[in-house]
Amino acid sequence: MALAQDFRFSQVEVNGNLRIDAATVLSFAQIPRDQPVSAGQLNDAFQRIQASGLFEEVEVLPRGNTLQINVREFPTINRVNIEGNRSLDDELLLQLVESGSREVYTPEQAVADAESITDAYRQAGRMSATVTPRIIRQSDNRVDLVFEVTEARVVENERISFVGNQVYSDRRLRRVLATKQAGFLRQFVRSDTFIEDRVEFDRQLLTDFYRSRGYVDFQVLSVAPQLSQERDAVFLTFNVREGQQFRFGEVTGTSELAAIDVAEYAAAIDIDAGEVYSPELVDRNIERMERVALENGENFIRVTPRVTRNDRAGTLDVEFVVERSPRVFVERIDIEGNATTLDRVIRRQFDTVEGDPFNPREIQRSADRIRALGFFESVDVDTRQGPTDDTVIVDVDVEEGSTGSLNFGGSYSVDDGIGLLISLVERNFLGRGQTVALNWNGTDGDQTLTARFIEPSFLERDLAFSASLGVTESDSSNRDFDVRDAGLDFGLSFPVSENGRLATTFGYSSTELSDLDPVQSSPILLREQGTDEGFELGYTYTYNTRGRGLDPTAGVRLRFGQSLEGIGGDNTFVRTEASILGERSFLSEDIILRGILEGGVLSSVSGDGPRTPSRFFLGSNRLRGFSSFGVGPRDLAAPNEDALGGNKYVSLRLETRFPLGLPEEYGIDFGVFWDTASVWDLNDTDGFNGVPVDDSLILRSSVGISVFWTTALGPLRFNFSEAIRKEDFDITNSFDLTLSTQF
Repeated sequence: MALAQDFRFSQVEVNGNLRIDAATVLSFAQIPRDQPVSAGQLNDAFQRIQASGLFEEVEVLPRGNTLQINVREFPTINRVNIEGNRSLDDELLLQLVESGSREVYTPEQAVADAESITDAYRQAGRMSATVTPRIIRQSDNRVDLVFEVTEARVVENERISFVGNQVYSDRRLRRVLATKQAGFLRQFVRSDTFIEDRVEFDRQLLTDFYRSRGYVDFQVLSVAPQLSQERDAVFLTFNVREGQQFRFGEVTGTSELAAIDVAEYAAAIDIDAGEVYSPELVDRNIERMERVALENGENFIRVTPRVTRNDRAGTLDVEFVVERSPRVFVERIDIEGNATTLDRVIRRQFDTVEGDPFNPREIQRSADRIRALGFFESVDVDTRQGPTDDTVIVDVDVEEGSTGSLNFGGSYSVDDGIGLLISLVERNFLGRGQTVALNWNGTDGDQTLTARFIEPSFLERDLAFSASLGVTESDSSNRDFDVRDAGLDFGLSFPVSENGRLATTFGYSSTELSDLDPVQSSPILLREQGTDEGFELGYTYTYNTRGRGLDPTAGVRLRFGQSLEGIGGDNTFVRTEASILGERSFLSEDIILRGILEGGVLSSVSGDGPRTPSRFFLGSNRLRGFSSFGVGPRDLAAPNEDALGGNKYVSLRLETRFPLGLPEEYGIDFGVFWDTASVWDLNDTDGFNGVPVDDSLILRSSVGISVFWTTALGPLRFNFSEAIRKEDFDITNSFDLTLSTQF
C-alpha cells in the first residue's frame, strides 16, 4: 500500500519578487514550519498565490527541508496605446480604459478594457468591431499595452417594419421611434445607426403612443433585428398587439371617509364620457382632486382610480376614490450626482419638503419635473425606509448633461435674400437653472442683436423673471427709409390655470425713423421722422393645450395681449393683439390640419398716434406669397410709393401637411396652404401733393405648396406661393426657404 508523501520544511524561500515583499507571498502560502505538510497543502498554497492576481507565473518546489516559492510578478504598464481606430478618437476610448501607465498589468483587466472599447463601438453602430489587447515587452519588467481595433462597417437600419398593426400605418409608427431608417442622407444621419440599447427605448415610445390613444392592452410582443449577410445592415421588425381602443364610460368620485365632502372633490373631475381614454388625463384629474385636499388642509389623503372594464362597449368606467393614506412622513431628500447644478434648483421641483406627509404620486410628478428641466442625462428618484417605520428618505440621483448650445438658423426669400441666425444659449447658467442667451439675426436689410436673461423661479416661486436688451437696424429693400429700434424690457410670468399663463412686461424703447428723401418720400413719413421714445407697460395671457398629452391628436393655443406704449413721450397708444391657433391630426395621424386666426389694433391715447415704425406690416410670416412691407396702405402719389403699414390687421392661415408616398427615410412631407389677410387704417392720410392715401380694408389672398424636408442640417421648409387676390401696387414673393438647426 502506497502512503501519501508528507513534507517538513524548516525554511521557506521566496524568489523573483521585486515590488511585492516576501511576507505577502508567505501570507498567501500559509505553510507551517517544522510541521508535516501534505502534497495537497502544497497545491492549495500554489492556488492561493496564483489567485492573488499579483503574479504572472508561480512555482512551489520542495527542496529537502526548504520550500522554494518562485514567482514572476506581472509587469508594470509603461504606456497604453490604441491602434486601428478611425471613427472614435483616442481621447474618448482611453477614458473607458481602467489600465493605466505605471499600474500593474493583468490580463483580466486588459480583457475587460477591450470589452469596454467594443461596447463603445457597438453604441456607435459598429456591431462587428473587435478589440484585441496585446503587450509589447520592454526592459525592467515593463510592457506597452496596445489595443488593436478592427472597426468594421457601421450597421444601419436598412428597414424598420411592423407586424400586427392595423390602426396605424408603418409610416406613422416609424415617426414615433427614436430609431430611423437609413435614407439617401445616411452618411450624415446618426439616428439610422442600429444601437441595441435604443430598441428598448423605442418599445417604451410605442407603448406610450398607443396607451395615450386609448389602447390600454397594447404590447410590443418582440423586436427581431436580423443582420444582413454582409453584416452592415439590420432589418428591424416590431411585432405588436394593438388591442381594442377604449373610451371613458361612467366617471364618478366617491369617498371612504365620512368627514370628506365628496361632492367638492367630484367637482374637480374634468372628464367627459366618450372621451378617448388616456392615463395622462386620469393622472391630471387625480392631481386636481388631491389639490382640493391640500387647499382644505387635509393631510394623508390620496385619490385612487378604480377602473371597471367593459369590453363589449369598449369603455372604462373610472371611480376616483378619496381615501386615507398611511401616515408616513418625508424624513429628508438626498440629492447626488449634481456636480454643476445647485441643490436648490433640483429641490424646488418638489412641492414636498422634509417633514411633509409622503405622497408617492407627488414624488413621481417631481421626478418628471426634474427630467423636464433638460439639464441631466439621467434622473433616478427612489424612496427607501427612513430611521423609523413612519418615515421615508427620497433619493435623487442625477447625471449632468450639456446645457449650452450654439444654434444656427437660416432663411431665404426673394426680397430679403439670405438670412442668418446665430444664437448662443446657456440654459443652466452657473448651475442656477437660469437662462442666458445672445442672439444675432441678419438679412440684407435687417440686423438684430439681443441679449436675454431668464430666472424661472424668481423669489423661489413659480414666477419667471426675464430681462432683455435689444437693438434692431432695418433698411429693407421694400421701403426707402431706415428704422433703428433699441429697448430694454423686464417681465414676470406665472401660471393662472392648468393651461393658462399670464405675462407682464415693463420697459423702455427708442425708435428712430431716418434717411428719408425730402423730395421722393411721402409727406406722411416726413412728418413722422425723428426719434420717438417712452416707457411701455403690458400683459399677455396665453392658454395652450398643444403638447399637453390630454388629446395628442389635437390642441389649441389662445393668446391675448395689450400694452400701453410711449408713456412719457410725444405719442402714447395702446397695442392690442389676439390670436387663436388650432390643429388636429386625421387618418391615423398622417394628415395634420392647422388654422391660425390673428389680428391687432393700435388705439391712440395722446399725440398724433402711432408712427409708421410702430404700425403693423404684413409679410411672409402672416401672408405667404407677399413680400415684407409689400401689402397695405401706400402713398402711390409719392415717387417712392412708400409703404405705411396700418393701425389694424387681420390674418387667417389654413394649411395641411401630409405624406405623398415617398419613403419616410427621405424625411419629406408635403403641404398646401391658403392665406388671406389685410392691414389698414392710418391716423394721417394726407399724402404727396395733397392726394389722400387709401387706407381702407382690402383683403389679399394667396395659395401655395410647401415641401417639408427633415435633414441632418435641420428642418427645411420650402414655400411656393401664388398671390390670387392682390392690388396692382402690391409686391409679391413666390418662394421662401427657412432653416433651423442646433449644434
